[in-house]
Amino acid sequence: MHTCRLCIHGHFYQPPRADPFTGHIPREPDAAPYANWNERITAECYAPNAKAGNFGRISFNLGGTLARWLDGHAHATYERIVAAERDYREAHGVGNGLAQPVHHTILPLARRRDKICQVRWGIASFFHRFGHRPEGMWLPEMAVDYETLEVMAAEGIRFTILSDEQVRGDLEAGAGPYRVRLPGGGNIAVFMRDRHLSNALSFGMPDPACVDEWLQDQVAWRCHEGRLLLIATDGETFGHHHRQGVEVLDRILSAGRARSETGPSGRYGLTTLGVRLRQNPPQAELEVIENTAWSCAHRLDRWVVGCACTPGDSRWKGALRRALDNLACDLDGVYVQEAQRLGFDPWSLRDDYIAVVMGQVSGLAFLTGNGLGHLSSEETRRLLWLLEAQFHRQRMYASCSFFFDDLDRHEPRYAIANGVRALALTRYATGDDLSRSFRRDLGVAVSGRTGRTAADIFNEITTQAEV
Repeated sequence: MHTCRLCIHGHFYQPPRADPFTGHIPREPDAAPYANWNERITAECYAPNAKAGNFGRISFNLGGTLARWLDGHAHATYERIVAAERDYREAHGVGNGLAQPVHHTILPLARRRDKICQVRWGIASFFHRFGHRPEGMWLPEMAVDYETLEVMAAEGIRFTILSDEQVRGDLEAGAGPYRVRLPGGGNIAVFMRDRHLSNALSFGMPDPACVDEWLQDQVAWRCHEGRLLLIATDGETFGHHHRQGVEVLDRILSAGRARSETGPSGRYGLTTLGVRLRQNPPQAELEVIENTAWSCAHRLDRWVVGCACTPGDSRWKGALRRALDNLACDLDGVYVQEAQRLGFDPWSLRDDYIAVVMGQVSGLAFLTGNGLGHLSSEETRRLLWLLEAQFHRQRMYASCSFFFDDLDRHEPRYAIANGVRALALTRYATGDDLSRSFRRDLGVAVSGRTGRTAADIFNEITTQAEV
């Protein structure tokens, strides 16, 4: 019998890089020789891993914004990933893919209704691409609170992944799964990422020729009878962050498969999280340490006010978040007012709107299917503009907008650009111009590197978009 099982989980994600006015990604010179980072990372990571068959041997989540881009711009790679998950599910009775809240929002910082929206959109995106409902969901940056877990459980999600520093309790069962009791009743399963083993691979990846030695040094001594070892890391580790990563991953997986076939002499065998949960239901319980994440040692400060995780002056983060929060409140107010006038529930309609975004149904058919087919053509146009504004309002909160050290980068610009698009759509719909207060709030956020303010970025975006 194998002494343990090994699961490698890859978190594959890219932010929504496209200009929200044109739908095209602007040229990103720092991604040279490629036109943008999506193209470069696809060439270095997604395409070679798909071609090597690695997606059929690991646990993974494919972020909705990345999946959408791959579908349209690297379709052969996209099809390989989808087929790998389908084949795994046919062979094992459960898939190896997890869903992800669609815009990679730091969910503990979101309102409950926005948590629900992001989780529902993530589930719908997964079903649209893989053809079945997900059993697990990846939490963006592993940021967690009990309300987020309750929302996920209410939507049918059975498990997620956390890191060992985010929980209290006995971890004698290795990676688990463990049971977390929820304050409102019910429970959800959690798997524990082995932080030290994951970091050893992510930041100290060996040369391909040294994989066997690495496995002996890092994995063998951690193996215990019946336990699961879980390596969870960014999927881009394998090929983008480390050029040798595709080959190293293949060798680790091949070694595990070989051991799986050698019977009692094997040190570990491979598995995935859905299979593990079915074979080993949770026995022990853990408590969650709320408002923590895997990529910040200061709770959630990295995405709120800034912290020592990023060098330099990061006070711009609090100012940008305040500007986005104020804009979101203004946008919601206009949308709710329209919902009250027309007599529908604004949030359930918004939750279902992802079907239009994914091209499953036209806007008119969507409204008709939700009992709003009686609206006049003018009312229909207004409402569809406001729903699209809500989509871009959600996109403003992609976690990467606050992840790095400086304001004057691609990622904060994405957030501001989606805010500008939401403003424009709202003005088209109702004539309300909410831009003055947004620009005023953005003026407080200042880049410590260039001295430019978020208002300067706003002005640049509005000039280019002619809004």
